[in-house]
Amino acid sequence: MKKYIILIITIIHSLNNCKAQSSVITTSVPYMLIGSDSRAGGMGNVGVATNADGNSIFWNNSKTLFSNNPFQIAVNYTSWFREVGAKDIYLISSSGYKQIDDKSSYTVGLRYFSQGSIQVTNSNGDIQSIYRPRDWDISFGYNRKLNNRIGLGITLRYINSNLSAIGNSNFALYGENTQGIAGDISIYHNGLNQNGEGFNWGINISNLGSKMSYKNISSTEKDYLPANMAIGGNYNWVLNENNKISLALDINKLLVPIFPKESGIDKTDSLNMIEYRKGSVINSWFKSFSDGGGFLNSLSYSIGAEYLYDHLFAARIGYYTEDKNRGNRKFLTAGVSVYYKKIGINLSYLVPTSNSERNILANTMRFGIVFE
Repeated sequence: MKKYIILIITIIHSLNNCKAQSSVITTSVPYMLIGSDSRAGGMGNVGVATNADGNSIFWNNSKTLFSNNPFQIAVNYTSWFREVGAKDIYLISSSGYKQIDDKSSYTVGLRYFSQGSIQVTNSNGDIQSIYRPRDWDISFGYNRKLNNRIGLGITLRYINSNLSAIGNSNFALYGENTQGIAGDISIYHNGLNQNGEGFNWGINISNLGSKMSYKNISSTEKDYLPANMAIGGNYNWVLNENNKISLALDINKLLVPIFPKESGIDKTDSLNMIEYRKGSVINSWFKSFSDGGGFLNSLSYSIGAEYLYDHLFAARIGYYTEDKNRGNRKFLTAGVSVYYKKIGINLSYLVPTSNSERNILANTMRFGIVFE
Protein backbone atom coordinates (compact mmCIF):
# COMPACT_ATOMS: atom_id res chain seq x y z
CA MET A 1 0.00 0.00 0.00
CA LYS A 2 1.19 3.47 -0.78
CA LYS A 3 2.96 5.59 1.79
CA TYR A 4 0.02 7.99 1.73
CA ILE A 5 -2.10 5.48 3.60
CA ILE A 6 0.33 5.34 6.50
CA LEU A 7 0.30 9.12 6.61
CA ILE A 8 -3.50 9.21 6.69
CA ILE A 9 -3.81 6.65 9.46
CA THR A 10 -1.20 8.51 11.49
CA ILE A 11 -3.12 11.76 11.13
CA ILE A 12 -6.52 10.30 11.94
CA HIS A 13 -5.33 8.34 14.97
CA SER A 14 -2.49 10.48 16.33
CA LEU A 15 -3.81 9.81 19.77
CA ASN A 16 -0.68 9.19 21.77
CA ASN A 17 2.60 11.02 22.43
CA CYS A 18 1.57 14.08 20.46
CA LYS A 19 2.51 17.63 21.39
CA ALA A 20 -0.11 20.21 22.17
CA GLN A 21 -1.02 22.61 19.40
CA SER A 22 -3.24 25.69 19.58
CA SER A 23 -6.91 24.83 18.95
CA VAL A 24 -6.08 21.24 17.99
CA ILE A 25 -8.49 18.55 19.19
CA THR A 26 -7.67 14.87 18.89
CA THR A 27 -10.17 12.19 19.86
CA SER A 28 -10.49 8.45 19.65
CA VAL A 29 -12.59 6.94 16.82
CA PRO A 30 -12.96 10.22 14.87
CA TYR A 31 -14.79 8.35 12.08
CA MET A 32 -17.92 8.67 14.22
CA LEU A 33 -18.22 12.28 13.08
CA ILE A 34 -18.23 11.31 9.40
CA GLY A 35 -21.57 11.63 7.66
CA SER A 36 -22.19 8.11 6.45
CA ASP A 37 -25.31 8.46 4.31
CA SER A 38 -25.61 9.82 0.79
CA ARG A 39 -28.76 11.85 1.36
CA ALA A 40 -27.19 14.04 4.06
CA GLY A 41 -23.94 13.87 2.10
CA GLY A 42 -25.60 15.68 -0.78
CA MET A 43 -26.82 18.45 1.53
CA GLY A 44 -23.54 19.46 3.16
CA ASN A 45 -23.94 16.92 5.98
CA VAL A 46 -27.14 18.33 7.46
CA GLY A 47 -29.46 15.90 9.20
CA VAL A 48 -30.58 17.05 12.65
CA ALA A 49 -33.94 18.48 11.56
CA THR A 50 -34.46 17.14 8.04
CA ASN A 51 -37.35 14.79 7.37
CA ALA A 52 -36.80 11.31 8.79
CA ASP A 53 -35.39 8.43 6.76
CA GLY A 54 -33.64 5.14 7.42
CA ASN A 55 -30.42 6.95 8.41
CA SER A 56 -31.98 8.99 11.21
CA ILE A 57 -30.20 7.18 14.06
CA PHE A 58 -26.92 8.85 13.00
CA TRP A 59 -28.42 12.37 12.98
CA ASN A 60 -31.45 12.61 15.27
CA ASN A 61 -33.12 9.47 16.51
CA SER A 62 -36.35 11.15 17.64
CA LYS A 63 -37.45 12.47 14.24
CA THR A 64 -38.52 8.95 13.25
CA LEU A 65 -41.59 9.49 15.46
CA PHE A 66 -43.04 11.90 12.91
CA SER A 67 -42.30 10.09 9.67
CA ASN A 68 -45.13 9.28 7.28
CA ASN A 69 -43.39 5.96 6.62
CA PRO A 70 -43.74 3.56 9.57
CA PHE A 71 -40.67 1.56 8.52
CA GLN A 72 -37.42 2.19 6.61
CA ILE A 73 -34.04 0.53 6.14
CA ALA A 74 -30.97 2.23 4.61
CA VAL A 75 -27.59 0.93 3.43
CA ASN A 76 -24.73 3.28 2.47
CA TYR A 77 -21.20 3.02 1.11
CA THR A 78 -18.60 5.80 1.09
CA SER A 79 -15.15 5.50 -0.48
CA TRP A 80 -12.63 7.79 1.22
CA PHE A 81 -9.27 9.33 0.24
CA ARG A 82 -9.53 8.40 -3.44
CA GLU A 83 -7.50 11.48 -4.31
CA VAL A 84 -4.36 10.06 -2.68
CA GLY A 85 -4.69 6.64 -4.29
CA ALA A 86 -6.46 4.75 -1.51
CA LYS A 87 -8.77 2.02 -2.79
CA ASP A 88 -9.59 0.12 0.38
CA ILE A 89 -10.51 2.88 2.83
CA TYR A 90 -14.27 3.00 3.07
CA LEU A 91 -17.22 3.49 5.41
CA ILE A 92 -20.28 1.23 5.31
CA SER A 93 -23.42 1.87 7.30
CA SER A 94 -26.72 0.05 7.69
CA SER A 95 -29.59 1.39 9.73
CA GLY A 96 -33.34 1.55 10.04
CA TYR A 97 -36.34 2.33 12.20
CA LYS A 98 -39.81 1.03 12.94
CA GLN A 99 -42.68 2.87 14.53
CA ILE A 100 -44.11 0.72 17.33
CA ASP A 101 -47.33 2.74 17.56
CA ASP A 102 -48.36 6.38 17.11
CA LYS A 103 -46.25 7.44 20.12
CA SER A 104 -43.02 5.45 19.98
CA SER A 105 -40.39 4.00 17.66
CA TYR A 106 -37.10 2.13 17.81
CA THR A 107 -34.00 2.36 15.64
CA VAL A 108 -30.87 0.33 14.96
CA GLY A 109 -27.61 1.23 13.24
CA LEU A 110 -24.28 -0.33 12.31
CA ARG A 111 -21.15 1.34 10.91
CA TYR A 112 -17.91 -0.26 9.72
CA PHE A 113 -14.87 1.84 8.84
CA SER A 114 -12.06 0.05 7.00
CA GLN A 115 -8.76 1.91 6.97
CA GLY A 116 -7.07 -0.22 4.37
CA SER A 117 -4.43 -2.92 4.36
CA ILE A 118 -0.94 -1.61 5.04
CA GLN A 119 2.27 -3.55 4.53
CA VAL A 120 5.38 -2.47 6.43
CA THR A 121 8.65 -3.63 4.88
CA ASN A 122 12.31 -3.44 5.83
CA SER A 123 15.10 -2.04 3.67
CA ASN A 124 15.22 -5.30 1.70
CA GLY A 125 11.54 -5.16 0.86
CA ASP A 126 10.61 -8.01 3.20
CA ILE A 127 7.17 -7.70 4.80
CA GLN A 128 7.54 -7.16 8.54
CA SER A 129 3.93 -6.55 9.44
CA ILE A 130 0.48 -6.14 7.94
CA TYR A 131 -2.00 -3.61 9.27
CA ARG A 132 -5.72 -3.86 8.70
CA PRO A 133 -6.98 -1.11 11.01
CA ARG A 134 -10.75 -0.99 11.35
CA ASP A 135 -13.45 0.52 13.53
CA TRP A 136 -17.09 -0.41 13.96
CA ASP A 137 -20.03 0.37 16.18
CA ILE A 138 -23.58 -0.84 16.69
CA SER A 139 -26.41 1.31 18.06
CA PHE A 140 -29.91 0.81 19.43
CA GLY A 141 -32.37 3.64 20.02
CA TYR A 142 -35.79 4.21 21.53
CA ASN A 143 -38.00 7.27 20.99
CA ARG A 144 -41.17 8.59 22.59
CA LYS A 145 -43.51 11.46 21.81
CA LEU A 146 -44.17 14.00 24.56
CA ASN A 147 -47.05 15.42 22.57
CA ASN A 148 -48.12 15.79 18.95
CA ARG A 149 -45.21 18.14 18.22
CA ILE A 150 -42.23 17.09 20.33
CA GLY A 151 -40.39 13.79 20.67
CA LEU A 152 -37.38 12.59 22.67
CA GLY A 153 -34.89 9.87 21.78
CA ILE A 154 -32.09 7.95 23.46
CA THR A 155 -29.44 5.79 21.82
CA LEU A 156 -26.97 3.30 23.29
CA ARG A 157 -23.85 2.49 21.26
CA TYR A 158 -21.08 -0.12 21.51
CA ILE A 159 -17.77 0.86 19.85
CA ASN A 160 -14.89 -1.40 18.82
CA SER A 161 -11.61 -0.06 17.43
CA ASN A 162 -8.80 -2.34 16.29
CA LEU A 163 -5.61 -0.68 15.03
CA SER A 164 -3.20 -3.46 16.01
CA ALA A 165 -0.87 -5.15 13.56
CA ILE A 166 -0.64 -8.75 12.38
CA GLY A 167 2.84 -10.18 12.55
CA ASN A 168 5.76 -8.42 14.19
CA SER A 169 4.27 -6.32 16.99
CA ASN A 170 7.40 -4.14 17.08
CA PHE A 171 6.06 -2.39 14.01
CA ALA A 172 2.53 -1.85 15.36
CA LEU A 173 1.21 1.69 15.49
CA TYR A 174 -1.01 0.69 18.41
CA GLY A 175 -1.03 -2.47 20.45
CA GLU A 176 -4.54 -3.06 21.65
CA ASN A 177 -8.06 -3.65 20.46
CA THR A 178 -10.04 -1.07 22.42
CA GLN A 179 -13.74 -0.83 23.20
CA GLY A 180 -16.14 1.77 24.50
CA ILE A 181 -19.75 2.57 25.31
CA ALA A 182 -21.53 5.79 24.30
CA GLY A 183 -25.00 7.25 24.13
CA ASP A 184 -27.01 9.95 22.34
CA ILE A 185 -29.83 12.19 23.53
CA SER A 186 -32.06 13.91 20.99
CA ILE A 187 -35.14 16.09 20.74
CA TYR A 188 -37.21 16.92 17.68
CA HIS A 189 -40.00 19.42 17.10
CA ASN A 190 -42.35 18.80 14.20
CA GLY A 191 -43.80 22.09 12.95
CA LEU A 192 -45.39 20.88 9.72
CA ASN A 193 -49.02 21.61 8.96
CA GLN A 194 -51.44 19.19 7.29
CA ASN A 195 -50.01 20.02 3.86
CA GLY A 196 -46.46 19.17 4.98
CA GLU A 197 -45.26 22.77 5.10
CA GLY A 198 -43.55 24.40 8.07
CA PHE A 199 -40.45 24.59 10.26
CA ASN A 200 -38.84 21.67 12.10
CA TRP A 201 -36.01 21.92 14.60
CA GLY A 202 -33.95 19.46 16.59
CA ILE A 203 -31.02 18.95 18.94
CA ASN A 204 -28.79 15.88 19.05
CA ILE A 205 -26.06 15.38 21.65
CA SER A 206 -24.07 12.37 20.54
CA ASN A 207 -21.16 10.12 21.52
CA LEU A 208 -21.39 10.75 25.25
CA GLY A 209 -19.34 8.01 26.83
CA SER A 210 -16.16 6.52 28.18
CA LYS A 211 -12.60 7.34 27.16
CA MET A 212 -10.67 4.92 24.97
CA SER A 213 -7.00 3.91 25.04
CA TYR A 214 -4.90 2.41 22.25
CA LYS A 215 -2.11 1.19 24.51
CA ASN A 216 -3.65 -1.11 27.09
CA ILE A 217 -6.79 -1.35 29.15
CA SER A 218 -5.21 0.10 32.30
CA SER A 219 -3.41 2.93 30.52
CA THR A 220 -3.99 6.44 31.82
CA GLU A 221 -3.30 7.82 28.33
CA LYS A 222 -6.90 7.61 27.23
CA ASP A 223 -8.58 9.92 24.77
CA TYR A 224 -12.08 11.34 24.77
CA LEU A 225 -14.78 10.16 22.42
CA PRO A 226 -15.86 12.74 19.81
CA ALA A 227 -18.82 13.97 21.84
CA ASN A 228 -20.80 16.47 19.77
CA MET A 229 -23.77 18.79 20.12
CA ALA A 230 -25.72 19.55 16.94
CA ILE A 231 -28.57 22.05 16.62
CA GLY A 232 -30.54 22.14 13.40
CA GLY A 233 -33.51 23.70 11.66
CA ASN A 234 -35.33 22.78 8.47
CA TYR A 235 -38.08 24.64 6.60
CA ASN A 236 -40.32 22.81 4.12
CA TRP A 237 -42.21 24.53 1.30
CA VAL A 238 -44.99 22.78 -0.60
CA LEU A 239 -45.15 24.44 -4.01
CA ASN A 240 -47.94 22.19 -5.25
CA GLU A 241 -49.03 18.58 -5.04
CA ASN A 242 -45.89 17.27 -6.78
CA ASN A 243 -43.15 19.79 -5.95
CA LYS A 244 -41.55 20.35 -2.56
CA ILE A 245 -38.45 22.25 -1.42
CA SER A 246 -36.64 22.22 1.93
CA LEU A 247 -33.77 24.29 3.31
CA ALA A 248 -31.79 23.09 6.35
CA LEU A 249 -29.03 24.42 8.60
CA ASP A 250 -26.99 22.53 11.22
CA ILE A 251 -24.56 24.02 13.73
CA ASN A 252 -22.15 21.60 15.41
CA LYS A 253 -20.06 22.02 18.56
CA LEU A 254 -17.48 19.37 19.46
CA LEU A 255 -17.70 18.76 23.22
CA VAL A 256 -13.98 18.08 23.65
CA PRO A 257 -11.50 20.71 24.95
CA ILE A 258 -8.42 21.67 22.96
CA PHE A 259 -5.00 20.42 23.97
CA PRO A 260 -2.97 22.60 26.39
CA LYS A 261 -0.86 25.20 24.64
CA GLU A 262 2.83 24.46 24.31
CA SER A 263 5.22 26.15 26.72
CA GLY A 264 8.35 25.06 24.87
CA ILE A 265 9.52 23.07 27.89
CA ASP A 266 9.21 19.33 27.26
CA LYS A 267 8.68 18.36 30.92
CA THR A 268 6.00 21.02 31.44
CA ASP A 269 4.22 20.11 28.23
CA SER A 270 4.25 16.41 29.15
CA LEU A 271 2.78 17.12 32.59
CA ASN A 272 0.10 19.32 31.04
CA MET A 273 -0.88 16.51 28.67
CA ILE A 274 -1.07 14.04 31.55
CA GLU A 275 -3.40 16.39 33.44
CA TYR A 276 -5.45 16.92 30.28
CA ARG A 277 -6.03 13.19 29.86
CA LYS A 278 -6.81 12.75 33.56
CA GLY A 279 -9.80 15.06 33.27
CA SER A 280 -13.23 13.51 33.75
CA VAL A 281 -15.48 12.99 30.76
CA ILE A 282 -18.31 15.12 32.14
CA ASN A 283 -15.97 18.01 32.96
CA SER A 284 -14.54 17.85 29.45
CA TRP A 285 -17.99 18.54 27.94
CA PHE A 286 -18.35 21.77 29.90
CA LYS A 287 -14.69 22.76 29.58
CA SER A 288 -15.00 22.64 25.78
CA PHE A 289 -17.03 25.89 25.95
CA SER A 290 -14.26 27.81 27.73
CA ASP A 291 -11.00 26.08 26.81
CA GLY A 292 -9.31 29.17 25.38
CA GLY A 293 -9.82 28.18 21.76
CA GLY A 294 -12.69 30.59 21.15
CA PHE A 295 -16.33 29.48 21.24
CA LEU A 296 -17.29 30.75 17.78
CA ASN A 297 -14.15 29.22 16.29
CA SER A 298 -15.21 25.84 17.63
CA LEU A 299 -18.45 25.77 15.63
CA SER A 300 -18.94 24.16 12.23
CA TYR A 301 -21.82 24.89 9.87
CA SER A 302 -23.72 22.84 7.32
CA ILE A 303 -26.39 24.18 5.00
CA GLY A 304 -28.32 22.18 2.44
CA ALA A 305 -31.32 22.33 0.13
CA GLU A 306 -33.47 19.56 -1.30
CA TYR A 307 -35.96 19.51 -4.16
CA LEU A 308 -38.41 16.61 -4.31
CA TYR A 309 -40.67 15.79 -7.22
CA ASP A 310 -43.63 13.53 -6.47
CA HIS A 311 -41.44 11.16 -4.45
CA LEU A 312 -39.93 10.02 -7.74
CA PHE A 313 -36.85 12.24 -7.98
CA ALA A 314 -34.82 14.43 -5.63
CA ALA A 315 -31.94 16.87 -6.20
CA ARG A 316 -29.75 18.26 -3.43
CA ILE A 317 -26.96 20.75 -2.87
CA GLY A 318 -25.04 21.78 0.25
CA TYR A 319 -22.03 23.44 1.83
CA TYR A 320 -19.94 22.68 4.92
CA THR A 321 -17.40 24.93 6.65
CA GLU A 322 -15.34 25.04 9.83
CA ASP A 323 -12.62 27.27 11.27
CA LYS A 324 -9.13 26.98 9.77
CA ASN A 325 -7.67 26.12 13.18
CA ARG A 326 -10.20 23.32 13.78
CA GLY A 327 -9.56 21.32 10.63
CA ASN A 328 -10.36 23.82 7.87
CA ARG A 329 -12.73 21.45 6.08
CA LYS A 330 -14.71 23.39 3.51
CA PHE A 331 -16.60 21.67 0.74
CA LEU A 332 -19.56 21.79 -1.60
CA THR A 333 -21.79 18.78 -2.07
CA ALA A 334 -24.41 17.70 -4.56
CA GLY A 335 -26.68 14.68 -4.74
CA VAL A 336 -29.61 13.05 -6.49
CA SER A 337 -32.13 10.32 -5.69
CA VAL A 338 -34.41 8.19 -7.79
CA TYR A 339 -37.38 6.38 -6.25
CA TYR A 340 -39.27 3.42 -7.65
CA LYS A 341 -42.11 1.93 -5.64
CA LYS A 342 -40.60 1.17 -2.22
CA ILE A 343 -36.92 1.58 -3.15
CA GLY A 344 -34.80 4.72 -3.35
CA ILE A 345 -31.27 5.04 -4.78
CA ASN A 346 -29.18 7.94 -3.48
CA LEU A 347 -25.92 9.37 -4.83
CA SER A 348 -23.82 12.29 -3.59
CA TYR A 349 -20.50 13.89 -4.48
CA LEU A 350 -18.14 16.11 -2.48
CA VAL A 351 -15.99 18.93 -3.90
CA PRO A 352 -13.47 20.52 -1.48
CA THR A 353 -13.16 24.31 -1.61
CA SER A 354 -10.36 24.92 0.91
CA ASN A 355 -6.96 25.80 -0.54
CA SER A 356 -4.97 22.63 -1.00
CA GLU A 357 -2.85 21.25 -3.81
CA ARG A 358 -4.19 17.79 -3.15
CA ASN A 359 -7.20 17.56 -0.86
CA ILE A 360 -7.85 14.08 0.53
CA LEU A 361 -11.61 14.75 0.47
CA ALA A 362 -11.63 15.30 -3.30
CA ASN A 363 -13.64 12.84 -5.40
CA THR A 364 -15.56 11.54 -2.38
CA MET A 365 -18.73 9.78 -3.50
CA ARG A 366 -21.45 8.20 -1.40
CA PHE A 367 -23.91 5.60 -2.60
CA GLY A 368 -27.03 4.52 -0.72
CA ILE A 369 -30.21 2.48 -0.99
CA VAL A 370 -33.37 3.04 1.07
CA PHE A 371 -36.14 0.46 1.48
CA GLU A 372 -39.58 1.56 2.67
